[in-house]
Amino acid sequence: MGKPVLLVIDMQGGLFDDDALQRRAKEVSARINLLSEAVRSHGGQVIFIRHSEESGLEAGSAGWQIVPELVQQAGDGYVDKTACDAFRGTPLKAMLDAAGPAPLILAGCATDFCVDTTLRAAASLGYPVSVASDAHLTNDRPYADVATIIQHHNFVWQHLAVPGNPVRVATTAALCSSL
Repeated sequence: MGKPVLLVIDMQGGLFDDDALQRRAKEVSARINLLSEAVRSHGGQVIFIRHSEESGLEAGSAGWQIVPELVQQAGDGYVDKTACDAFRGTPLKAMLDAAGPAPLILAGCATDFCVDTTLRAAASLGYPVSVASDAHLTNDRPYADVATIIQHHNFVWQHLAVPGNPVRVATTAALCSSL
């Protein structure tokens, strides 16, 4: 198995427009920085996924930029997407395949859209997938609050039916210590 790859999904300034979400984004960013440091120290790669669309997330705009709290380094990868699935219409699969089989760790925003869709696609494509249970976030939705959405998705991901390729859901600390 190759060196780990951390996919940091949609941690862009334009997605965090209220105070509560900005606070959660800072907490999650601190955990993502721990994961990034651990992955890099084990010779792995960090890939930042950026969502592009009209209304504040136009490529190159201020809202499209990765939040300043996240440490970015030379050698990090970047993938731009327009769908919830970071594999759809992007070079992500080719980038991962060029590096050889590697375990993926996922973190970022939004739990119930882009993180979930990318996680399911990666697992279905056969990548070994882990998700940091405490390093993804979303916003309150009409049907559930943030805590419920995160708890629900952590449960669902642990029980996805992907024969021979179970998704691992663990805390940032557990993932860092297992690299």
